[in-house]
Amino acid sequence: MAVTELAGRIAVVTGGGTGMGRELVCRLAAAGAHVAACDLNTETLQQAIDLAGARAASGVRITTHQCDVTDADAVAAFAAEVAEQHDSDHINLLFNNAGVGGGGSFVIDDQREAWDKTFEVCWNGVLNCARAFMDMLVRSDAGAMVNTASINGFWATIGPGLPHTSYCAAKFAVKGFTEALMQDLALHAPHVSAHVVMPGHIGTEIARNSFTTHGADIPLIRKNMQARGINLDGFSDEQIEGFVNDRNTRFRDDAPTTAAQAAEVILSDVLAGRWRILVGDDAYAIDEAVRADPEAAYTEPFIEGLRDQGHLQVLGR
Repeated sequence: MAVTELAGRIAVVTGGGTGMGRELVCRLAAAGAHVAACDLNTETLQQAIDLAGARAASGVRITTHQCDVTDADAVAAFAAEVAEQHDSDHINLLFNNAGVGGGGSFVIDDQREAWDKTFEVCWNGVLNCARAFMDMLVRSDAGAMVNTASINGFWATIGPGLPHTSYCAAKFAVKGFTEALMQDLALHAPHVSAHVVMPGHIGTEIARNSFTTHGADIPLIRKNMQARGINLDGFSDEQIEGFVNDRNTRFRDDAPTTAAQAAEVILSDVLAGRWRILVGDDAYAIDEAVRADPEAAYTEPFIEGLRDQGHLQVLGR
């Protein structure tokens, strides 16, 4: 039995304080689902819950949980809190949505810390939550695990001269895990479904949040820009930080798909039983192009062709 309605169901959303997570929390509550939302940032999480509460259907329970999804013990405690605060031995929906960018190069040694942190959030976060909540999903009469990967889960680049190895590797892992899990669930828990979400460029705060998570490593930014032929010798540290902040703002504001639109697509496709959820016209276009000519997918003409079509609008995506 698949999840075909949201009213009365219990949903868990990670990364619920901003972006797609916040929009999922709001839409789930408005549709009558009880929601447990987690985030590291309690301030943005409270803002999300205030928005969701204003739109929630009558009788809906919304709980907040501060949790670092990279910490398996903290995630286990989070699951226990959900069971206690929702007075339930089961959940119906798990949205593994938390993510962060950064650690672009595997080759440059001084990116190691950022590389590992990005991978831990984007992959270990999914794994930890899947393990912690699996029994609760299985105890439901109908359940769904919804894992957010990315177009970078099938196309491991964001453009020429822009290595993005940690994020891409993690998103490929999320996609592969979800697809493998489908067979596992079909055998051992056929009433639980698995779904992989692969958004294109969505208007969220992920670029800004990633910058905040890893800190302003100005020497590394200078090195990366230099590697791409951009000389910043005449720029102060403050000017470079301003440039990055401006780029992050454009990433959010110039996106072809809003976080609200993305959340609507995700929920609609989950209820329709679609396991492979592409979000945004750019996601569909890039998916089609990669499938049509996979050998060329990482060549500059291929990438520039996508850019000319408007599918790589903002630097960094």
